[in-house]
Amino acid sequence: MTEFTDMAGAFSSSSETVIQRVVGVAVKTSTPADDLEKLYQIKKTCDFISEHQFEKVALQFPDELLVDSVAVAEEIERNTNAKSYILGDTSYGSCCVDEVAAEHVGADCIVHYGSACLSPSRRLPLLYIFEQRAVDVEKCASSFRELYPDRHSHIIILYDVNYAHAINGLLALLSPEYPNLVASEIVVEGEQCYSHGQIKRQDDDARLSDQDDGQVIYQFGRQFTLKSRLRVMDCSMFYVGQEGATLRNFMMTWNRCSFCSFDPVTAKGQVESISISRALMKRYYAIERAKDANVVGILVGTLGVADYLSIIEQLKETIKRAGKKSYMFAMGKLNVPKLANFLEIDIFVLIACPESSLLDSRGFLKPVVTPFEMEVACNRKREWSEEYVTDFRHLLPGGQSHVPLADQQDEEDESDVSLITGALRSHNLLSSEPTEPAYGSSVVLRNQTLTVANTNSAASFLAGRSWIGLEQKLGETPVVKAVEGRRGIAIAYEEEGTSS
Repeated sequence: MTEFTDMAGAFSSSSETVIQRVVGVAVKTSTPADDLEKLYQIKKTCDFISEHQFEKVALQFPDELLVDSVAVAEEIERNTNAKSYILGDTSYGSCCVDEVAAEHVGADCIVHYGSACLSPSRRLPLLYIFEQRAVDVEKCASSFRELYPDRHSHIIILYDVNYAHAINGLLALLSPEYPNLVASEIVVEGEQCYSHGQIKRQDDDARLSDQDDGQVIYQFGRQFTLKSRLRVMDCSMFYVGQEGATLRNFMMTWNRCSFCSFDPVTAKGQVESISISRALMKRYYAIERAKDANVVGILVGTLGVADYLSIIEQLKETIKRAGKKSYMFAMGKLNVPKLANFLEIDIFVLIACPESSLLDSRGFLKPVVTPFEMEVACNRKREWSEEYVTDFRHLLPGGQSHVPLADQQDEEDESDVSLITGALRSHNLLSSEPTEPAYGSSVVLRNQTLTVANTNSAASFLAGRSWIGLEQKLGETPVVKAVEGRRGIAIAYEEEGTSS
């Protein structure tokens, strides 16, 4: 009997004991202790925390750096009076600052490690610590010379934030040979953002516009100055970093520029052969799918990027004015099974940072488009052109790519033909105050005339399903007396007893 009792204790224990148990964790790191300071800039982080007298600090690490997180947190706590909290599994993409998770622990500030999209965040003080990844500057300069034999070419150097530390050395080698070479610099937006580079504050726009010697371009946390009468499309782009979301975002935005890249891991340079025209045609196909859609799902892919609530409200109004229904979803990180649960949705629009919004939706049941693509589909005043916008803040009033909606009194029903189905489609079938029917069919007042319209809401889709949920079968199910169920846990219910 004693042997059985000991065995049961080994496989089960009281919940109170589990909660109060203290587990010793051995600190393991893949980075030598001597390199932690250099790689994670611990002294700079401690000075930042002590200067502002923060008591609770949230340390956000991407998955590939979590192995060093405990060691870094211990060093910070040893050199400051602050309590550190490690944010591992971020709510959305690791490139964005997870302010929601930081607020759950009541953090006073956030230290963001690794790759970053540099989207503005305004809730908590923020310090960016970029990885200082190794790069052979001599090989990079050699590849640059091979890719650009014309020494008078206008070239702009872009780079992943983790290679920012090497750009000055690269410029020192190339600037004497290339007089028209310009390197972008990291400029973080917001009063509470701190970084290696400068800080772009709210009043800096006016100061920058006063420069007479050239045009200042600021986008995606990078800033560079072009000579007078020189446009971005007249320049070539040289990117230092590995292929990924950052490079793809640059290429889609400046799609009329030629791109070359240098991969520090393989130490090889190449001409980017990705056909931008082909990529844009794929995006235009998604726009046509958005025009055909009747029910739109708005996916909230960020809770930290500034002005995300404003773009949600603007999209809702734009979709409504186009005669479509919209539903909002907040589901964290996206995957195919999650979105497959909502068959009634014809297309999804993702609200996220510029690097995360360009989602490849080939594996998804329904397409996922960007806010810009949804506006092209629903706003008749916005035309498809060479401009492609990945930053949704530029679509808002006051943004450089904002296009206002047409006045409702000036709107007229227009019909066109779908390029996908060949069917005739109409716009503006819903009035400013539509009435939601029980199952989709309604008569709405438009231009003082009665028009029969199908609202195509999710309710009408549900009504057409062969299975719409649990069948109640009222009056058909026999009534039985309630009985007491089992007590205990699955390993040993109380009524089962014990055996020696």
